[in-house]
Amino acid sequence: MTRHHQAALAALVVMLALAPGAVAQQPVEQRRLDSLATEVRALRTRVDSLRAQIGRTPGVAPARRDTAATDELAALRAAAAAAAGTDTGKMKADTTGPTRFVGRERSQPQLNPEISATGDVRAGARLQGVASENFDAREFEVGFQSPLDPYSSTKIFVSFENGNVSIEEGYAYWTGLPGHIRFDIGKFRQQFGELNRWHLHALPETEYPLALRTFLGEDGLAGTGISLYRAFGGLGTHELTAQVTRSESDAELFGGSGRPTYLVHLLNFWQLTRSAYMQVGGTALYGTDPGASLRTKVGGVDVRLTWRPPAQALYREWTLRGELYALRKDLGGAGTTRLGFYVGSTYKLNQRWIAGARYDYVEDPLSGGITRQVIPSLTLWESEWVELRGQYTWARTAGFDAINQLALQAVWAIGPHKHETY
Repeated sequence: MTRHHQAALAALVVMLALAPGAVAQQPVEQRRLDSLATEVRALRTRVDSLRAQIGRTPGVAPARRDTAATDELAALRAAAAAAAGTDTGKMKADTTGPTRFVGRERSQPQLNPEISATGDVRAGARLQGVASENFDAREFEVGFQSPLDPYSSTKIFVSFENGNVSIEEGYAYWTGLPGHIRFDIGKFRQQFGELNRWHLHALPETEYPLALRTFLGEDGLAGTGISLYRAFGGLGTHELTAQVTRSESDAELFGGSGRPTYLVHLLNFWQLTRSAYMQVGGTALYGTDPGASLRTKVGGVDVRLTWRPPAQALYREWTLRGELYALRKDLGGAGTTRLGFYVGSTYKLNQRWIAGARYDYVEDPLSGGITRQVIPSLTLWESEWVELRGQYTWARTAGFDAINQLALQAVWAIGPHKHETY
């Protein structure tokens, strides 16, 4: 190969090494790049011709021809790397092993948590008297979710409600433990029945059922502690949850002693047909306040039946759910059991509109007075991130006049959390 050929090959390799940087740095010099591309194609043609000539050189053994060509190309690569500013003295080509890729990114987005935010605003009007809260920015929630390592994950939800900032939930959990157990530690909404676990913005109505709020607290049952969860099969699918917590509802429910409370929840699931399934659960909750000689027991039964045809799941779905609560507070060995329940149903009219209705019944824990509610609603599921709901509430407590109220709710979300159940 002549010196002219060597120079041509060196120029070719240098141009191939520098061309991507030039394109990235000077995208506006399109004409110059077109000219360089034409020259590169011409040089490639000449290199192919030279390789063919080397292969046809008489009197040279094939092994020697290959060695000479390899050495010459290696020298040209080294020259091109030196011209491009790459230090080849510390690099040695190793083609004997598999190709290795090493990433040295300055930022690691995969280490950042998933961040979500949800807004829940309601406008209400009473048909009798003067409404005290016509517009209510009920809650704004910010959620953080992320795996901590291959064995554990965390969820943290910060709530801004009525001017107060609180940690609605903040816990870490481990999966894949011996015996297929999931272990949670931190603050969480407890697994009492079905709807208590749901966040406020994800409910089928604007409020938690009346019996849940009366017996477990206005915001439901939540506590700080530990939780063990185990799923198993056999004549269906079954889930067992056991929790030991210091409940935030203890001031009214458990007397404010700060002692641990104990909860056990068993859920049974059966697939009835390809389109329908049913689940039945039972919950037991127990707590004490020795200083006041108070023992509190709460039991619950929850039932849910869902019909969702696989071929029309986006357009048709019907759910019937209900929960029965029984509360007994023994003070000094004497007490009375109070009952409460709700029955609710939702039906998806099409992909966007959902009609719902719920009936509430509850006995006051102190007086035993009965309150009843009927709540029809209509929800526009605009998308996974936005929903609007109109709702009418008729409520009556024994000995008082009925209350009629209209409400309009708007829920929106950004991020992966959306307005899901929890």
